[in-house]
Amino acid sequence: MKRLLITGFEPFGGEKINPSWDAIERLPEIIGEYSLTKLLVPVVFGKAAECVLRCADELHPDVILCVGQAGGRSAVTPELVAINLRNASMPDNEGNRPKDEPIDADGERAYFSTLPVRRIAEAINAEGIPSQLSYSAGAYVCNDLLYTLLAHFDGTDTRVGFIHVPYSKEQGKEPSMSLDEISRALFVAVRELW
Repeated sequence: MKRLLITGFEPFGGEKINPSWDAIERLPEIIGEYSLTKLLVPVVFGKAAECVLRCADELHPDVILCVGQAGGRSAVTPELVAINLRNASMPDNEGNRPKDEPIDADGERAYFSTLPVRRIAEAINAEGIPSQLSYSAGAYVCNDLLYTLLAHFDGTDTRVGFIHVPYSKEQGKEPSMSLDEISRALFVAVRELW
């Protein structure tokens, strides 16, 4: 079987839950030809990527799919690109609040996802769940994680991508989706990896 490392974030910004992790926990251990390893990561600049890279060093995954919450979005949004920028509108979970800092002072300006993100978005839509391609992962911890992983695995066989999900209904904010819908969207995304 192929190995998929799928990651979600802990709660942040005063929230009690994070739908990225809650939806991942609902996924089965095997989807198609992928065996899933699920990893909870901190909402902390730099540390999120360190956590994922440590796990990847042991697992040697074929694919790393990271998932994060994007409050305010009404659709599941696979990310096309990560930029070399840290800019926080709110502190991370350790109080860090960088302003217009590079992730890597000597790094590339941007990296593109190595997953079939457009096909993933189309397949999720075909299941009746709103999804669209996103051209900006922002400049918060989600982008920080995606950029670092894409840079690290550039030129290797390990493929890397990121999907943002809306608030879950349980958070009482709009726009939102049920955790079942979010989890189903992630299931479809994994199914589209091969």
